[in-house]
Amino acid sequence: MKFDNPEDIVQLTPLWEGERFPNGRPKVPADVLRRMRKITLEEAWGPLWNRGYAFQFEGDFKIVHPDQVMVGRAVTAVMVPQRPDLHETLLRYGHEQEGRKGFFNQWVIDSLVEDDVAVVDMFDKVHLGTYVGGNLSTAISTRTKRGGAVIWGGIRDNQQVSQIDNINIYYRGSDPTAIAEVTMTGMNVPARIGKAICLPGDVVLGTPAGVIFIPPHLAELTVAQAEKSQVRDVFGFVRLREGVYSTAQIDAPWTTALMRDFVTWFENDPAARDYRHLTWEHELAEAAKRDAEGGSRHDVRL
Repeated sequence: MKFDNPEDIVQLTPLWEGERFPNGRPKVPADVLRRMRKITLEEAWGPLWNRGYAFQFEGDFKIVHPDQVMVGRAVTAVMVPQRPDLHETLLRYGHEQEGRKGFFNQWVIDSLVEDDVAVVDMFDKVHLGTYVGGNLSTAISTRTKRGGAVIWGGIRDNQQVSQIDNINIYYRGSDPTAIAEVTMTGMNVPARIGKAICLPGDVVLGTPAGVIFIPPHLAELTVAQAEKSQVRDVFGFVRLREGVYSTAQIDAPWTTALMRDFVTWFENDPAARDYRHLTWEHELAEAAKRDAEGGSRHDVRL
């Protein structure tokens, strides 16, 4: 076996058609990550759930900075309880064949780049399962700039870690002991985090409610749908305050006339300026189709 094997990573992520890192990990564009920081967890969850991705969220964490949102590209690691023969074989292989330094957790941290998030299945081990402390958290900060870590296990040096402002860490518990009696069996492989699954290159969205792992091929679609929902809500609030439409009209599928009113507002109102990269041809066509078919007033807008 190899750690961080490009052939395996490409095989695991065939639906991603964009740029990749040298190790094959999907590289979701930085602009998509920037836009992702402005959406809510529920807005990200909906498009995934509707496409059959039912195990992408986990909320049972402690959070170093619970008021901060974290977004980045996943670098995954899978740890297991130590078995001497396996442990020595894999540690020796990493050192001698791949030129890695230090312990398994350092291998992962040393591979991080800007906008990365380390996602670690530590099998919920906290005592002797502290994946990072003050030093490695500082290294995460230096390497990722604004990323962090999601650890299904423990951390240590909480008072030091809490002083690092530009990253966030989601973890299960804290303990003063150092990491021990564990072995890494995979790096940039599928990782189970509680009820969720994360693949290398997933976009990690960490919020006060928990963490959601967004497959890279769905990242831009997820952001665009969230942004469209946001700006439609802004328009709806404006027109409701003006008394132009009823709540039933705003909540139902929009007619062609209402959709055209929205597009005119969208193209001219300063409140929509940050959303003008979005397009509405599909929505206009859908509204026209509903009008032609005599769409029901009682439909619920999805």
